[in-house]
Amino acid sequence: MTLKNALNYFESLVSEKSKKSEIKVYHEFIQIIIGLEKRNLSETEIQSIERALNALNFNTPTENYNKVLKQFKKYLKDTFSLTPKRYYTNLGIALGSSFGLLFGVIALSGFERSVGISLGIGFGMLIGLTIGRTMDSKAEASGNLL
Repeated sequence: MTLKNALNYFESLVSEKSKKSEIKVYHEFIQIIIGLEKRNLSETEIQSIERALNALNFNTPTENYNKVLKQFKKYLKDTFSLTPKRYYTNLGIALGSSFGLLFGVIALSGFERSVGISLGIGFGMLIGLTIGRTMDSKAEASGNLL
């Protein structure tokens, strides 16, 4: 499936479907494909992406496109080091809240347990957000952002 065919396919799915969650996934596919078309990719890179699109098998009607989108993003990240917008921010918030919870239970145990946990999660999310935003800006500066 070529990039143009994939773009036309998802645009037709947007006009056919009515569920907001499905339309959101289709729009995300469209944004990624448009971003790939704007990049100056070599012919071999384009062919590699098109082979990956063929391997995802979009023609089955019961396919969960959210799962397919995650696989396609993982392929782009692993193969071309391309990350979607806010990738590192979301990752930083998730990891920050996890480690913040642990920090709140262990280090802030002098407070009431719920206060220590909530402070730990809050500070962890803030630190994760800061680190993630910094990494996202570095990815954008280096041109690895979709």
